[in-house]
Amino acid sequence: MHVRKAALAALLLSLSSGFLPPASAASVPDDPAASAAADARIESLIARMTVEEKAGQLSLYGPADIDTPNNPQAGWRNGQQETADVRAGRLTGLFNNAGLEGKRRLQQIAVRESRLGIPLIFGADVIHGFRTIFPMPLAEASSWEPALAERTTRAAAVEATADGFRWTFAPMVDIARDARWGRGLEGVGEDPYLARQFAAARVRGFQGSSLSNADSMLATPKHFAAYGAAEGGLDYNSSDISERTLREVYLPPFRAAIDAGALSVMSGFNEIAGIPSAANPALLTGVLRDEWKFKGFVVSDYTADEELIEHGYAANGREAAKMAFMAGTDVSMQSGLYMRHLPDLVASGEVPMARLDEAVRRVLHVKQKLGLFDDPFRNLDGPPAAQRAENPEFIALAREDARRSIVMLKNEAKLLPLPKAGTKIALIGPFSEGTKDLMGSWSLFPGQSAPVGIDEGLRAALGSDSSVTIVRGSNVESPLPGGIEAAVAAARDADVVVLAIGESQKMSGESRSRSDIGLPQPQQDLAEAVAATGKPVVVLLSNGRAMALKGAVRNARAILVTWFLGVQTGHAIADVVFGDFNPSGRLPVSFPQTAGQVPYYYAHKRTGRPSPEGAPGTSFKTRYVDATNEALYPFGFGIGYAPVRYDSVELSEDRMGMGDTLRVRATVTNTGMREAEEVVQLYLSERAASVTRPVRELKGFQKVRIEPGASKVVEFTLAASDMAFIGRDMKPVVEPGEFDLWVAPSAASGIRKRFVLTRE
Repeated sequence: MHVRKAALAALLLSLSSGFLPPASAASVPDDPAASAAADARIESLIARMTVEEKAGQLSLYGPADIDTPNNPQAGWRNGQQETADVRAGRLTGLFNNAGLEGKRRLQQIAVRESRLGIPLIFGADVIHGFRTIFPMPLAEASSWEPALAERTTRAAAVEATADGFRWTFAPMVDIARDARWGRGLEGVGEDPYLARQFAAARVRGFQGSSLSNADSMLATPKHFAAYGAAEGGLDYNSSDISERTLREVYLPPFRAAIDAGALSVMSGFNEIAGIPSAANPALLTGVLRDEWKFKGFVVSDYTADEELIEHGYAANGREAAKMAFMAGTDVSMQSGLYMRHLPDLVASGEVPMARLDEAVRRVLHVKQKLGLFDDPFRNLDGPPAAQRAENPEFIALAREDARRSIVMLKNEAKLLPLPKAGTKIALIGPFSEGTKDLMGSWSLFPGQSAPVGIDEGLRAALGSDSSVTIVRGSNVESPLPGGIEAAVAAARDADVVVLAIGESQKMSGESRSRSDIGLPQPQQDLAEAVAATGKPVVVLLSNGRAMALKGAVRNARAILVTWFLGVQTGHAIADVVFGDFNPSGRLPVSFPQTAGQVPYYYAHKRTGRPSPEGAPGTSFKTRYVDATNEALYPFGFGIGYAPVRYDSVELSEDRMGMGDTLRVRATVTNTGMREAEEVVQLYLSERAASVTRPVRELKGFQKVRIEPGASKVVEFTLAASDMAFIGRDMKPVVEPGEFDLWVAPSAASGIRKRFVLTRE
């Protein structure tokens, strides 16, 4: 009894500290003597700094003389001004400034010519690789392998730090439940549990075992917070959500990233309930500092502090600077507002000197952690990225990552894998040849490895007695004169059609919201014409979001979601199409039946009038008149070349107390003729609670290998903390009651069990 009371007390303590158990930080504990010396150095600097120099340490800019990639031109500065600002200590660092020579020159000025010699920090949008471009983060999330994401971010950090960058504006950990929002491809999808695992893994990958290592990058989880909840899926739009939804859905991935060791956080462009995130003290101070005890610094997104004026929240730049800074935004990106207004705000007493010093202290502390004071020129004297040889290990990792990111949605009559010998393939579509649109957004830097086209990958894999005829058929968003006729002729002459269609890389990403998430009409027309030949069709869907498929695309015999796979696109697709790799990806987002269903996510509420599954026409229920409420392809779904059967689920007990654990054992069997990789998923739902709960929530998953004809026992352990939710008082609570549990291959199926959580 004493053991159970102790366990219950530990549970309550963990819940009161912020709802989530902490992840393992990736840093080595500081040596006390070294920490004391570092603190003394920082305090000495702060004591000697002018107010203008302090404001400079809180001001970050893009490179001079060029428009910053992937951002509008704002706060433009020329090279002469940039040099003068470095010499005068009026900036803390630069971002996305390619090349080593320029970084080295500016660092020399900062360290040797500025009054206090404080080193610069160089940051970059390293979103899915630096030289070796890996699949977009949403694609990589389809692997359901956080350890794989840790490996790719580690590789990205190694390459980026070799070019002088020590800070990345990643990972994006925003939950995205509206497929119209273009930036969903930078994240992990719709589920907070899956997002937590990837957030922590990516922070560990970027930062390595210690930030002081030469190949470690400071990670920046973004965008704090609920940026992905933009109304209508419209980028930069308001996010009008409840505090409960904020705390249960949108905040947990940030907490996981911070617990993994992240020491910078980026605020969002959006507002929540009328308060823009960049000036929201409840978020930036209340949650981050007071609740989570965050020790790093907050950086605004690109000119987000200045945008308080357009929000109608601040009257002018001076007021915007004050609001953002006092709310908890430590560093201003690109706008220059802090440099222009903080000195006067401090002089007038509107901003306390103590607040200014604390922000500077946070920034200098991170620079110290990165080893910049000890060796400011580390990694600034090597050859530029374009002159360095490709790392074959990273190229191999990119191929592994890409093929593990592919999700097979359909394979009627075992059309796939295609035989390598004796096959005539018509490769049709706007993505059938060349390397354009394979990388996805945020592929910014020079010296990147050349991507492998789909045509190149298929041809490299085929035997000499097979052939590939390539016909573009249409452009991405416009018809191609004679294209459909040529595509139909090629299809008629082939044994099978491989249809490479989808979105260009400019159709998904920042400022790329789409009101229609279907295929562009010229491609739909192409698909219909090719399908009318009667030849079997394999769809390769290039996309950065869940799409609403229809007609010939939806009815194709085989569908592979290939996302934006990066540098090894062609080889990875060929590996799957020809069976050298058994597809093991699973959807991190739900694919709706129609665009009218979005926002769509599996963890929805029941409502008082739930619609029976698969029962269109039922009146006075929560349903559309022209569609059921189910997804076309649900979250967690995907198939491979070896079917897997879920045989049984056993619980260690059907009742558990607050201090107990529940063991779940599931048996799954590979009924196929080749090895399978299955993502076994665990879902929970409480039948009745003081706050209504979703129909089910992901609480665990395991990716397991199963030999042909063999069975595997998969075990999960549940604690009462796994059943916590945000109660009526906005604090985490666990309530006794009846629970449903599913062990499943997706969020829409599985073997269901029931158990009771008691108060003891």
